[in-house]
Amino acid sequence: MGGGQRRTTQSQTTPSSSSSLSSCWSHFWSSALRTKPLVSPSESAVRTNSGDGLVRRLGMFDLILLGVGASIGAGIFVVTGTVAKDAGPGVTISFILAGASCVLNALCYAELASRFPAVVGGAYLYTYTAFNELTAFLVFAQLMLDYHIGAASIARSLASYIITILELFPVFKDHIPDWIGHGGQKFLGGAISINVLAPILLALLTIVLCRGVGESSAVNSFMTTMKIIIVIIVIFAGAFEVDVSNWTPFTPNGFKPILTGATVVFFAYVGFDAVANSAEESKRPQRDLPIGIIGSLLICVALYIGVCLVITGMVPFYLLGEDAPLANAFTSKGLKFVSILISVGAVAGLTTTLLVGLYVQSRLYLGLGRDGLLPSVFARVHPKLRTPIHSQVWVGIVSGILAGLFNVKILSHILSVGSLTGYSVVAACVVSLRFKGKAANEVSSSAWREGVICLFIVACGGFGAGLCYRFSASIVFLVLTVVVAILALAALCFRQVYADLPGFSCPGVPYVPAVCIFFNMFLFAQIHHEAWVRFVILSIIVVGTYAFYGQYHADPNSEETIIYHRTSAEERDCNIKSKGYLSHTALLKAFKLVFRRRAFVATLLLVAKPELRRPHSPEERSIGGGLQSRTLATANPFREVEMWPDNGKNVTLPRSLFACKIGVKS
Repeated sequence: MGGGQRRTTQSQTTPSSSSSLSSCWSHFWSSALRTKPLVSPSESAVRTNSGDGLVRRLGMFDLILLGVGASIGAGIFVVTGTVAKDAGPGVTISFILAGASCVLNALCYAELASRFPAVVGGAYLYTYTAFNELTAFLVFAQLMLDYHIGAASIARSLASYIITILELFPVFKDHIPDWIGHGGQKFLGGAISINVLAPILLALLTIVLCRGVGESSAVNSFMTTMKIIIVIIVIFAGAFEVDVSNWTPFTPNGFKPILTGATVVFFAYVGFDAVANSAEESKRPQRDLPIGIIGSLLICVALYIGVCLVITGMVPFYLLGEDAPLANAFTSKGLKFVSILISVGAVAGLTTTLLVGLYVQSRLYLGLGRDGLLPSVFARVHPKLRTPIHSQVWVGIVSGILAGLFNVKILSHILSVGSLTGYSVVAACVVSLRFKGKAANEVSSSAWREGVICLFIVACGGFGAGLCYRFSASIVFLVLTVVVAILALAALCFRQVYADLPGFSCPGVPYVPAVCIFFNMFLFAQIHHEAWVRFVILSIIVVGTYAFYGQYHADPNSEETIIYHRTSAEERDCNIKSKGYLSHTALLKAFKLVFRRRAFVATLLLVAKPELRRPHSPEERSIGGGLQSRTLATANPFREVEMWPDNGKNVTLPRSLFACKIGVKS
């Protein structure tokens, strides 16, 4: 009897636990496969629940300098000569090939940047919309680890360059200990390496970024302009020392070192994607972001090619040094002052790269905090400075700890995984979001899955071709992987229908995105095998984090969107204060302001329509005393005007009147 009762209890418990496990598994997958709805910029409402908006201060020129500042660091003075030692003058072809590949990736970024609403997120946001929540979280984690380690490594290099410049003065020469900036004091076999100056530099840049996007943009613009001027001076100074005979033969070791060099110098262009993460702070994102992304990349390509031609023309490629090839080349020609100039340019380059890297990290944390995948503290924006201070300070602390305590050079060879992953997924997002049905604008789930499988096959083909190239496998296997990728591309071309987009669109879809994916995965196969291990381990950690936290807190359909703010000076100029009516003094001020801004229709409408006047008292406002306007006219024709209507509906004035959008704050 007792045994039968125990068996009955066990039989009842087992289905219950099985049902609970099945329910958890079902909830996990239903959450992981959620997507964020895509709202076109023209249809997105300008409203907010918390007022956590950023300031739209970045113009087209600022965005171009942002991309150049993120891409060109000290590497332009080092990587060019290092690769030229193997590829010879053909290193120029290496930079052209890598630049062409990055231009294709930039076209994909530019289309999505112009298609999405102007909010932070970049590759994470695009993946969230095109694929699903879990994939977006994975992309974020891979990118963020790259950014954290990269920022720590750059901070150490910057500290070393600053110490080198200080030691040019006799009072500092041989008097600065290693633990301050040069390498660092090492413990535990070199795993722990104390460096004091690197965290201090990170703290200073973090303070600049917390002060506001205007201040950080000014610093970046100044440093980037100085860096570009120095590079141009270096190119022109070296051009007079070029011996054309050093360019013969142009490819002394054949084409393979050139292709290998292209896989190395590809990462010298990484950074243009930072422009996409500044969408929420761009004045005219749909127009300026594509120009900023592509324009900054083209400038970098031109500068890199100029440096390559100069360095290989000044000195025979086999005599180039490895640590400071460009500086050594000028020193050998008796131009030591140019070597000093190169050190200054390296400091400027590292400073802008570090500044933009910290900036991008905080904006990515801000995006995940808003979506609930991270704690809400990361979504908070300072009410006056209009910067995500909590996210920015967190980024500075993490990078400061890594830079101050650990020998990050040991971890540097596992970098670039996040960049290659992000670029590949962004290219796939372009194709996925262009899918549409043959008879309607909506694509069926089966056709969408088929398209995604084809994209995955293209990626596998690129990775397989990279492995064959890396390990010198038989040409048969290399051809086989390429053929498989071509067949998958053919299926994408002939079995899918693609929508035509207004505004900027990536040409040659799906060919261009497929080539991007193939080449990015080809490069993925060339990086150190420990980077592959890092990719797998971090992915497992991210999935576990999502299972225990993210799936329960994420909300892709959140009603909170972003309201764009202007500077306090513009607020003071544009606000008209009245108490229940428009006084004659306020009205005269209004007409003076709006006539100067060519927006006098706003005042006429406020006077003509009583329902647009402010409420007389807080009590009247609380019961619905009309519509309160905090801003009457705009200093910028694309700025939003905040209003609170009593009926909860949007009030929109025609753009043809004065190009001013009026949104809702609920």
